[in-house]
Amino acid sequence: MEPAVTVHQIPNTIKTDSFWMPFTANRQFKKAPRLFSSAKGMYYTSVDGRQVIDGSAGLWCVNAGHGRPQIAAAVERQLSTLDFAPSFNMGHPLAFDFAERLAEIAPKGLDRIFFTNSGSESVDTALKIALAYHRAAGQPTRTRLIGRERGYHGVGFGGMSVGGMVANRRQFATHLPGVDHIRHTHDLARNAFAKDQPDHGAELADDVERMVALHGADTIAAVIVEPVPGSTAVLPAPKGYLQRLRELCTKHGILLIFDEVITGFGRLGTPFAANFYGVTPDMMTTAKGITNGTVPCGAVFASRQVHDGLMVGPDNAMELFHGYTYSAHPVACAAGLATLDIYKDEGLLTRGASLSDYWRDGLHSLKGLPNVVDIRNQGLMGAVELSARDGAVGARGYDVMVDCFNRGLYFRMSGDSLALSPPLIVEKSHIDDIVSILGDAIKRVA
Repeated sequence: MEPAVTVHQIPNTIKTDSFWMPFTANRQFKKAPRLFSSAKGMYYTSVDGRQVIDGSAGLWCVNAGHGRPQIAAAVERQLSTLDFAPSFNMGHPLAFDFAERLAEIAPKGLDRIFFTNSGSESVDTALKIALAYHRAAGQPTRTRLIGRERGYHGVGFGGMSVGGMVANRRQFATHLPGVDHIRHTHDLARNAFAKDQPDHGAELADDVERMVALHGADTIAAVIVEPVPGSTAVLPAPKGYLQRLRELCTKHGILLIFDEVITGFGRLGTPFAANFYGVTPDMMTTAKGITNGTVPCGAVFASRQVHDGLMVGPDNAMELFHGYTYSAHPVACAAGLATLDIYKDEGLLTRGASLSDYWRDGLHSLKGLPNVVDIRNQGLMGAVELSARDGAVGARGYDVMVDCFNRGLYFRMSGDSLALSPPLIVEKSHIDDIVSILGDAIKRVA
């Protein structure tokens, strides 16, 4: 069939040549752009004036919905008060206030906060902290980093190296040395159409033992995983998997890092996935929802053991040779504090728990539609996986995405999987609309 095209656009009104778009087929997009002009609440507005349901909270980040005046006012005040302050040997009060507020909602013990500007930076920061921690502990041979197949940990060389999404790796020949991967948990044969956590796959955590047998525990610094991989289209952790991973890392003295850039700040109906699964890592990387997607910001949550392990040597010695010009940027901190106020006042960090069953049932009602081979969900995350067309992986998913945009629904696609994660202010009526539009599009594209 002919590929879907964008029909809702205003031609010849914008020049598209100069902007080299990220993670986009630029030539394809620029033939028929899909453009948003404004956003409010649960909806984007396209350039031709249509409302489009935000089925993916932007890029998994607009947890409190769009256009929150409280955040805008905080940013405006901060820009006119203190537009920038360095965090190298200097400081400003908001950075400390923001860190304290984040520590209050963190899983118990993960209350030492290092600020970054993105999820990619958070991951690279956590990996560097892991290496520095072991060196400070007198174990400098622990330099190996273990990721997971199909994992996504951002686009820095560290995150790309421990990441396991092939397309994100194959174009770049250079990766960090001393990196290995445990197997992913996606198992269509045993877990297709599982609701919430799959029953099968806890034993895959034992790959850590395989890494230890191959490399030696004394060479491994950290294991990093997403509790629920999002960019590879929502793979909920099998029952018992993360608990087993924690046990093995503790047994072998390996730091466990949870990448919670997507799952953090209420996505699963708890503040963090660590709370949801009852498993506390040694570090946790965050970004996205930390400022409701308004101002770039990220943070690494570290345990006191990790933090204090680096607080050695003379008091005047720099403990960690790492940081960013914009770490704890005053405007980002102001946006983050306002975001935390909204989360608290509206109960958004736990609101998803009351809607997760309705979300799950809505998505799974699409079972049986043409070419639907799997449906997955956890909290307010979900994915519908379609079979690929012969010789055209991703084409069917792309056509469904464009069809939905034309009819008022935006979501993320990963190949032929359709990933959804609406803002946490979503109502049941929005879920009904998302499921209806998506289901109709799947039927049409089939």
